[in-house]
Amino acid sequence: VAAGLDVRGVPTSEATAALARGLGIKLVSPDDVEAVDIAIDGADEVDPRGDLIKGYGGALVREKVVAALARRFIVLVGADKLVPVLGTRGRLPVEVIPFAAIACRRWLEARGYPAELRVAGGAPVVTDNGNRILDCRVGPIADPRALDATIRALPGVVGTGLFVGLAPTVLMWDGARCRMLRPESPN
Repeated sequence: VAAGLDVRGVPTSEATAALARGLGIKLVSPDDVEAVDIAIDGADEVDPRGDLIKGYGGALVREKVVAALARRFIVLVGADKLVPVLGTRGRLPVEVIPFAAIACRRWLEARGYPAELRVAGGAPVVTDNGNRILDCRVGPIADPRALDATIRALPGVVGTGLFVGLAPTVLMWDGARCRMLRPESPN
């Protein structure tokens, strides 16, 4: 922008939108574009297939929309984010409507996925979409696509932090250099 480039951005959070506005970047809604040339984001876990868990920052649904719109999706991570199987390190964020937050937690737990309502400052975290986040212990995920579909089928679930089949270019910093990871083909 400072060099005179005509850049338009589709922000994935209100915080990112404020930062972009401060830098003079024009912002547009996902409804205003057919595609995004490039999306650059981080991830909380990356498996050898290039599938991801995202959402520890709380913008998982908006991030997934922009990633799906992107012609090229680049994920920047440190070596500590690489896992052999998704779900082995942390929790899976699930965005739910406020009306069904407790019901969704019960349904997830009945399926063997203990879930906690994400809280900060003594109050439930509210996403930029006005929703809540449940952090679920799912353990190693044998089939991320199937688990994503199962959870999204629950009434009140808006989306999960599983980013499956989006074929990102993953750039990983190992402390000495940056490497591009080549995703393995699914079996």
